[in-house]
Amino acid sequence: MSSPAFYDIRAAVTREQSAPFVIEDARIRAPKNDEVLVKVLATGMCHTDMIVRDQYYPVPLPAVLGHEGAGIVEAVGPQVKDLKVGDHVVLTYGYCSHCHQCSDGHAAYCDEFYPRNFQGSGTDGKTALQDAKGEPLHDHFFAQSSFASYALSLESNAVKVPTDAPLELLGPLGCGIQTGAGAVINSLKVAPGSSFASFGAGAVGLSAVLAARVAGATTIIAVDVVPSRLELALELGATHVINSLEEDPVARIKEITNGGTKFALESTGRPQVLRQGIDSLGLLGAIGVVGAPKLGTDSSFDVNDLLLGGKTIRGIVEGDSNPKQFIPMLVELFQQGRFPFDKLVKFYDFEQINEAAADSEKGITLKPIVRIAK
Repeated sequence: MSSPAFYDIRAAVTREQSAPFVIEDARIRAPKNDEVLVKVLATGMCHTDMIVRDQYYPVPLPAVLGHEGAGIVEAVGPQVKDLKVGDHVVLTYGYCSHCHQCSDGHAAYCDEFYPRNFQGSGTDGKTALQDAKGEPLHDHFFAQSSFASYALSLESNAVKVPTDAPLELLGPLGCGIQTGAGAVINSLKVAPGSSFASFGAGAVGLSAVLAARVAGATTIIAVDVVPSRLELALELGATHVINSLEEDPVARIKEITNGGTKFALESTGRPQVLRQGIDSLGLLGAIGVVGAPKLGTDSSFDVNDLLLGGKTIRGIVEGDSNPKQFIPMLVELFQQGRFPFDKLVKFYDFEQINEAAADSEKGITLKPIVRIAK
């Protein structure tokens, strides 16, 4: 029996700037070439979904967002080599696999990163999704658009995971958790016995705290303004926490570390917080920047402090990870009890997707996961 040309699905559609997600009937075409069709079990919700919904980044609308999908392979294109129907996969960002950066193992800086993740269509300029009236829906968001019951991705950004791992939990490893953990392990290369400060204790910042503990940092500092997040940071491995509404984080970090932290990560997207992070570094310290503000946002630093202190400011995308290697590693660390990112999440039904977004923006929930399949 031949596969259908289209599959009937349900999708959460963003039709206008800052408008609520609307769950609609839709259709998705069958996979071609090296594509895989994935039945989405659950999808994490990330800050980037909201800033695209609000058009901080100019993804064309109407669109189906979602970029932390986890599910089961339903069908494969004729050029798929390694994945097969029934495989459990986590969907991650798209990359070309053949540019200089991809060939050097830095797919997060792919020459085609923006069009493959934010263009709103495939590389051929066409969409795979249609609404109930047959009108195209912009898709291929992060090469997946997983706020839907089915998603298309390339084999390259569908990462096989063990069937004994809790699949509905794993979607955030494709972006947010990968970003925080990868920034620590891959980009900053936080060393055993070193000091690390996370500016922001949301899902990305606390993933970094977890990773700093795995990496062997012995002084791990979390900075935030929400007491419950700071309490959780201590549970997850932070040795110190700082409420920046109550004390100066720069002075306190220099006191804790006897001069300044060796490593830091800024995940809030606030320029003034980035400045605090830079100022808190010790000699030869390095800070990674993963927080995403509006396009065109400026920040500042003291040039001589940077120069004379030998400091490094490093922009980081997707934790500079090779997802095919890094995501399975995080799954294994989770299964060993060494990376308990499940303590960051709260599950929502598909019909509660707008509640999940609101709770995330209010700071009520660190990492929402929306269950798509019943």
